[in-house]
Amino acid sequence: MAGRIGSWLAALVLALSGAAALAETAPDWQAAPVRLMMVDQQGCVYCAAWDAEIGPGFGRSAEGRTAPLLRVDIDGPWPDGIVLDRSPSMTPTFILLKRGVELGRVEGYVGDTYFYPVLAEMMREAGVPVRQDR
Repeated sequence: MAGRIGSWLAALVLALSGAAALAETAPDWQAAPVRLMMVDQQGCVYCAAWDAEIGPGFGRSAEGRTAPLLRVDIDGPWPDGIVLDRSPSMTPTFILLKRGVELGRVEGYVGDTYFYPVLAEMMREAGVPVRQDR
């Protein structure tokens, strides 16, 4: 009996340690249920404009708190488990994801005047309520 309890306990510890290891290596997109994936590439002038105009405050915005940014180079590597309607062909492309599944996208950078209204509309159409808490 003691041998079976010891074996059972060892199996439980092994299973729990495996689950912990899996949690530590979970793809970054799983850190939040809704993410905004920005597909960019080195040398993209529109990506640089977004970085300068929107990037510094995005995480503090209502949209950024609702859908934290996940940046991916157009050439990869791509996060495991992402399900897209089609491969991005231009940068920047902003893809709204819920649990890794595409809900909507904006191709190109519309400028600092229109970025947030376009993003808010995409979120509204996808049924993603924008967090208003601070």
